[in-house]
Amino acid sequence: MNAEKSGSRQNLPRARSRIPGAGHPVSGQIVAAARRNFFANGFRRVTMDDLAQDLGISKKTLYEHFPSKTALVEAAILDKFRGIDAEMERITSECSSDFAGTLHRLLAYIQQQTEEIQPPFLRDLRRQPEIFHHVENSRRELVQRYFGKLIYEGRKAGIIREDVPAELITEIILGALEKIINPTKMAELEITPKAGYSALIAVILEGVITEKGRSKL
Repeated sequence: MNAEKSGSRQNLPRARSRIPGAGHPVSGQIVAAARRNFFANGFRRVTMDDLAQDLGISKKTLYEHFPSKTALVEAAILDKFRGIDAEMERITSECSSDFAGTLHRLLAYIQQQTEEIQPPFLRDLRRQPEIFHHVENSRRELVQRYFGKLIYEGRKAGIIREDVPAELITEIILGALEKIINPTKMAELEITPKAGYSALIAVILEGVITEKGRSKL
């Protein structure tokens, strides 16, 4: 069963009420199973019957919590972004005075999260540009918020160059991510999200870190 098109959507991290039955224990179990199956095998290949069987519930019960497969795909993506948002907030808040430590923790966390996304899911995203568009918007929001905060703190600590505007650094990171970390380009380059993120961030930050910063990283 292919993912159906739905109506207009908000950016995923901010769409707090988009998971039907949010807070219901069964809904949480369904979303967890959807994440496990969709991200590993793609959402086109995994059917609602597969999910119901995996959960040990009827398909009718599944549809009582999620009206369509598209709604469940979006709920799984939203659940991931909400978790990323919360963890990045924790990392940047706890380590705000330690630029190097915060950067290393953020990059390690991002790499860990990208490992959950396997090629079949990326291929399906390539065929669903509307969903991927909202994934990109959500990623943009998170990068602007947390890398922008990190760059600001790094500048105060004398680690990030003063002659390059912080907003420009953030936009360069975003532009590179949008150009490279997308299903089509990653397939063309034969790279994983983890490898792509690591290379891009390393190359970009290498150019904006001061000599003082290099000695600390």
